[in-house]
Amino acid sequence: MSSHYLKYGTIITPLGIGEQPHLKALKANQSGIEPTLGRGYNGENWPLSQINFLQNNRFHHLLALACDDLNTKVAPSVLCSSRTLVIVSTTKGDLQALADDPFHATRSILKEKLGIQNSPIIISNACITGVLAINLASDYLKSGQYDDIIVFGIDVISDFIVFGFQSLFALSDEPSQPFDATRKGITLGEACGVVILSNSRTDEFCVCYCGGATSNDANHISGPSRTGEGLVRAVSKAIERSAIQSNSIDFISAHGTGTIFNDEMECIAFNRLGLNDVPLNSFKGYFGHTLGAAGIIEVIASMLSMENKLLFKSLGFNNQDSQFTLNILKENQAAPVQTILKTASGFGGGNAALILKSLS
Repeated sequence: MSSHYLKYGTIITPLGIGEQPHLKALKANQSGIEPTLGRGYNGENWPLSQINFLQNNRFHHLLALACDDLNTKVAPSVLCSSRTLVIVSTTKGDLQALADDPFHATRSILKEKLGIQNSPIIISNACITGVLAINLASDYLKSGQYDDIIVFGIDVISDFIVFGFQSLFALSDEPSQPFDATRKGITLGEACGVVILSNSRTDEFCVCYCGGATSNDANHISGPSRTGEGLVRAVSKAIERSAIQSNSIDFISAHGTGTIFNDEMECIAFNRLGLNDVPLNSFKGYFGHTLGAAGIIEVIASMLSMENKLLFKSLGFNNQDSQFTLNILKENQAAPVQTILKTASGFGGGNAALILKSLS
């Protein structure tokens, strides 16, 4: 079992900047998804979770805002240390610079704003990237080279992304309804989330990162395994590495995209794992699907659950149609949240899972 500590960095979504505005919004079951006119390739209207105050190059602006907020919360001695590493989780990066280097400005902004000593590591593995990045951060801490790993998860909405999901017939013309019988597909979102994985515990709120794992079901470029095999393997290995029993898990933050096949695959997998009675939600109804940022911001939302002993309802869910039923939260629920399972699944058959545990 890992002895690493996971701390808040920051979170920026349409619901605000920082943890407290997001706690308020989650308590009120407020969504950042709004109708957006003319965003489809034939001028269709799609609901999107879009940050309205971003300007010019939206990716650069969002990254800079996250760095500015992080500077108010993290000591320069940590940010500028040679024993601090930055990992950036993103599926698309700065698409405006795709013909050249979509991450050149990312490196420059991080160095200029935060004064980091080490070149950041940028990873992209579809929609499991955020969870994968936290697991990778733990591996780097275990190497003994670093004391702190700052993990950014960031993606913004672009025509390229909207048109791409539209071409797959994966977008919903209504706000996403993960796991619901009437779900129609994905609602896209944009966000930046930052967490810090550290060897040391401080007075600020933190949780224990116990362990994680990844797998690939090698099923299809865009469709998940019909048996949930890849997710079952990732979760089973994460539980084994965390040295816990599966019956100690008291909340699951699922991937829950709102697509027919992903949600059904998760239902099958969690039933196979014997976790079908564990309270579960998807945060996609609040934030939309934020791609490379999803795993990070949903971990932050899960940490807010632990800190405030409150489980948040799965927004958009009313009734389930799968024979593999789950205990999906229909209302906010006060509960002592001790052990959390966070999962993610994505294109290419990727699956990732991690376990967090309360320190109180």
